[in-house]
Amino acid sequence: MKLCGMHLCIAVALLAPLVVAQSAGQDELPSAPSATVEQNQAKQNDRKKAAAAQATAPAQDNQTEAQSDNRPAGSPQSANTPPATDPKTGAESATQESSNDAKRTPTDSDKEAIDESLPTVRKRVDEVNVVFTVTDKHGRYVKDLKKDDFRVLDDSKPAEQIRSFHNETDLPLQVGLLVDASNSVRDRFKFEQESAIEFLNQIIRRRYDKALIVGFDVTPEVTQDFTDNTELLSRGVRSLRPGGGTALFDALYFVCRDKLMKAPQAGPTRRAIILLSDGDDNQSHVTREEAIEMAQRAEVIVYTISTNISGMKKSGDKILERIASATGGRAFFPFQIRDVADDFAVIQDELRSQYALSYKPADFTFDGRYRTIEILAQNHKNLHVRARRGYYAPAQ
Repeated sequence: MKLCGMHLCIAVALLAPLVVAQSAGQDELPSAPSATVEQNQAKQNDRKKAAAAQATAPAQDNQTEAQSDNRPAGSPQSANTPPATDPKTGAESATQESSNDAKRTPTDSDKEAIDESLPTVRKRVDEVNVVFTVTDKHGRYVKDLKKDDFRVLDDSKPAEQIRSFHNETDLPLQVGLLVDASNSVRDRFKFEQESAIEFLNQIIRRRYDKALIVGFDVTPEVTQDFTDNTELLSRGVRSLRPGGGTALFDALYFVCRDKLMKAPQAGPTRRAIILLSDGDDNQSHVTREEAIEMAQRAEVIVYTISTNISGMKKSGDKILERIASATGGRAFFPFQIRDVADDFAVIQDELRSQYALSYKPADFTFDGRYRTIEILAQNHKNLHVRARRGYYAPAQ
């Protein structure tokens, strides 16, 4: 019996250094993310057991803080936000929450905390994108010009560089159809609906372009959100019902800020609004110029079609002209209601006949100030370039 005991002691003595060496080797493993998470989880489980036995021991907090400070830099950090302590369970609740932090998937805030220790490169984009059309003296679209045919003035100074240039025919469209549904257009509303449906059927390409339908009187109403399904868009147009006052500027502001600016984009996209209205506004909270400013910030071209068929230009028509001109669009004034369909056809042709360029302004500053844009066709007489008149620089 004594001999067996001696053999057992010798075996334990021989194995002990191997176990210590193996443990030391594990501590020296590279702190890969997966290995670090497992190590942290094991440590957290040990702390949980210790906390259960010594829930009121003040030394436990010091031990946890020391272990947290010694974690590898690449491991998820939860020490920046101390876990809430349940007054009923004390330190055990805090330890349990800390253990859950070790098991959970790192959130965006965790990643930001980790990345604070890494060098960060931030690039400021000071490019301006412009969509524009070119017509000859007869109003026909000119579609075969090249980059060198244009000169850009930003705030009356030549642009430092034109960085990209291409024909816009193949770029996807995001179109907002904004229809005045107030009482003032009730007598011609049905024909406008049918003309709008025909336009959408012609302009929207499945899996490529998208449109939304918004009617407005006192408030805007989205009857169909962004989709490439022309049948759904047609239903959205037909569901519009006239009635109430007119808040034109509010509706334009809403569509630009809350719909077009927030619509997801997979790449370069053209944004346009077709606005059918008589131009009258008696209910808006924002002004005409505030609505125009929002359209410019959203880089939206606004085409307006007047529903005034009296044969005389009214004050509302001048408002429609101002909105279209400031955003690089066109204002249409049909002589009779049947001409609305022809105006939609012209807009469709223009949307397929555009250019786009991006440029770097000279002496650009991030001051939030309005800067003018002028695009000139060089070495080509009698060509007219129509683009938005300016933009707002981003603020610091």
